[in-house]
Amino acid sequence: MSSQQPNIVLIMADQLAPQFTSSYGHPIVKTPHMDRLAARGMRFDAAYCNAPLCAPSRFSFMSGQLVTRIAAYDNASEFLSSIPTFAHYLRAMGYRTCLSGKMHFVGPDQLHGFDERITTDIYPSDFAWTPDWELADERIDKWYHNMDSVREAGVANTTFQIEYDEEVAFFARRKLFEYAANKQEPFCMIASFIHPHDPYVARPEWWDLYDHDEIDMPALTIPFDQQDGFSKRLMDGIEASTIIASDDDIRNARHAYYANTSYFDSKVGHIVQTLEECGQLDNTIVIVTADHGDMLGERGLWYKMNFFEHSARVPLIMAGPEVINGTVRSPCSLVDILPTMLDIAKTDHAPLPAYGQPIDGRSLWAMATSGAEDDGVAIGEYCAEMTAHPVIMIRCGDYKYIYCPGDAPMLFDIANDPQETTNLVNDASHAELAQGFADEIAARWDMDSIRQDVIAKQKQRQAVYQAMQNGLRADWDYNPPRHASEEYVRNHMDWTEAAAKTRFPPLDQD
Repeated sequence: MSSQQPNIVLIMADQLAPQFTSSYGHPIVKTPHMDRLAARGMRFDAAYCNAPLCAPSRFSFMSGQLVTRIAAYDNASEFLSSIPTFAHYLRAMGYRTCLSGKMHFVGPDQLHGFDERITTDIYPSDFAWTPDWELADERIDKWYHNMDSVREAGVANTTFQIEYDEEVAFFARRKLFEYAANKQEPFCMIASFIHPHDPYVARPEWWDLYDHDEIDMPALTIPFDQQDGFSKRLMDGIEASTIIASDDDIRNARHAYYANTSYFDSKVGHIVQTLEECGQLDNTIVIVTADHGDMLGERGLWYKMNFFEHSARVPLIMAGPEVINGTVRSPCSLVDILPTMLDIAKTDHAPLPAYGQPIDGRSLWAMATSGAEDDGVAIGEYCAEMTAHPVIMIRCGDYKYIYCPGDAPMLFDIANDPQETTNLVNDASHAELAQGFADEIAARWDMDSIRQDVIAKQKQRQAVYQAMQNGLRADWDYNPPRHASEEYVRNHMDWTEAAAKTRFPPLDQD
């Protein structure tokens, strides 16, 4: 056990499928900064989100608990203040904790254990995006995941997403210099970006990084009438069953996504460079991951909201003190980040705190520092739009099992069938394996009870949201505290002291 607590910097992308990075072997996409981290650290090759949707995935990531344990069902589920997060536990272990960027917190608590939050969020914090499982073919009024994002893909000089990520990076870098200047407690910073999440629109310099004619098309396209039941509902929901994207549309969308992936990667580079300039890189564990992936036209699907590989898998790279160079194939997921962080932080003087709630994840720290595999599994749960029943995924060893009541279950051998083209659930040679997965789901999940709880929570939020549209408006959207009279140079300050406060390295540094 180390006597010194390292800093932790976790950089999170939104909707980044690892398959679309050079770090994970894509021949076209350029992610040199992630590549450099992977070249000196550990790359996890079977890391999954616990819910293929932004808010539920992030709440599982923050709490180390599965979606159904904390009722984090959809993008308008409240993340309760009573749920402990890794930010709470790290504070108890002596860390300063900071969030720069998106975490999609819903509800009046917009900190969830962080000492500081230095930007606002990019998405609403209220209950507006609540789905309704009692309405057939329901679409959320403000839901924008439709084929417009594909058909309108291209180039722009600025977008709200570019503005947001520039702000996230600026304030993250400023805070890192502040931490380095103060030289006090160890820190944990989360820098969470919105790219490469759709809309698929990129700035010219990132678009021009790629030759348009070299942009690859989806490796597998499945006609609508040959899709599984869940995929048909998903295609209906995003209008892909009725609005057919042309090859030009698809290539434009993929081109912009690749460009935005490189843009995100540049932010990884900026933060790592800042750590180096601060003199903190050698004492900082850097983690790069995402909340979920993007189908990007694979199988004829777009965005996320399903448990196929491009939607459910996430990049996971760790680098820093004690982390060895290598790859791990054992399945893992975002609920494993919390116990991993606490293992990183623990010392003789800062032992692990008692968990306030059961943790569904396990620490990956031993694998990161030794390369040894374990027999862990990855669990996914989906209880949001485009379905009216819970969807469960189990990835164990080389196999993945997906189950939704009313649909035929699916079993894939990911090692030998990474495109998931052959459903083995009725294959005689896999009958015992398929039955084992089915028995585990029956034992662990009461699907009817979960469905009733989802519907009850939806009704509660719908009632509150409708009421809040009347009378005086009170938003939960986070407004970062800023005191203009204390920034830069003001008349009540000593000019030299004000200048010295932000100069790094300081003039008097030994």
